[in-house]
Amino acid sequence: MNIKTLNMNKTAFITGINGMDGSHLADLLLTKGYKVYGMERRSSNVSNINIKHLEGHIEILNGDMTDQNSLLRCLKESNPDEVYNLAAQSFVGESWNTPEHTSEVTGLGVLRILEAIREYNPKIKFYQASSSEMFGRMVENPAKETTPFYPRSPYGVSKLYGHWITKNYRESYDMFACSGILFNHESERRGIEFVTRKISDGVARIKLGLADNITLGNLDAKRDWGYAPDYVEAMWMMLQQETPEDYVIATGETHSIRDFLTEAFNHVGIEDWSKYIKQDPRFMRPAEVDVLRGDYSGADLHMNWKPKTNFSELVKKMVDNDLELLKNA
Repeated sequence: MNIKTLNMNKTAFITGINGMDGSHLADLLLTKGYKVYGMERRSSNVSNINIKHLEGHIEILNGDMTDQNSLLRCLKESNPDEVYNLAAQSFVGESWNTPEHTSEVTGLGVLRILEAIREYNPKIKFYQASSSEMFGRMVENPAKETTPFYPRSPYGVSKLYGHWITKNYRESYDMFACSGILFNHESERRGIEFVTRKISDGVARIKLGLADNITLGNLDAKRDWGYAPDYVEAMWMMLQQETPEDYVIATGETHSIRDFLTEAFNHVGIEDWSKYIKQDPRFMRPAEVDVLRGDYSGADLHMNWKPKTNFSELVKKMVDNDLELLKNA
């Protein structure tokens, strides 16, 4: 990445900076002249590969979403104009195995950082990463900002708490606090445990003769998939508005896991992918979310935000990246 050198006029603090969204957001903010601080847990085993290219351009602070004192200390050390909370136990499937931990980090963690901001400097602008999983069993398709929520996993329930406590602090303390209700978004930096990256990596391995199958769960689930760099731009835009509002960020289109497989395999010249796929009940959710689709018209109307990268381009980017990684391994 070519990082432009500009006069630093704003400071941002990003939790979850070593994740997919955090690293893309850091890239964006640096090009806009921000001084960027990121937070990671000292005991974290999470790979920092996503931010390796940012060494020397950002500062990393130690903190934990389960420890409010550490969050307050991070705010004092960074003194930010904007805080982006992207930290979470973000794997929906894992939330069934660790529901209490998911609730502590993904739910109550939002309360802790909001309370730290209120105590340190309530003028700090705050962005909360909400999720389409809050809609779960969709009662309106596509879902927009006014659609009722119906979460179907501990992750979705935890995200809903974070969403509502953000709204509560905005209304109770006149804080600039808002949530982006982001539908599924992916990129080359997505973790290997997520189904999209599992597919792109698996297809690349099959193409290179390094594997002969991919093991997946439900192939019929449909999602509204966008490209993460497009979506982090929406995060930034939300904090540049005159008043804080929550927005749905999506593409308005749905594609199934089968569609993703077809696009990925076609890209490497394989038309019939059925013989390469195995299904395992362990990857099935106890309560499945069959379809998620968002209506981003609010973001378009008020912020002039639109997705730039279509589904086919997204899949090809991910497959090409994994092919390159494996060739150079």
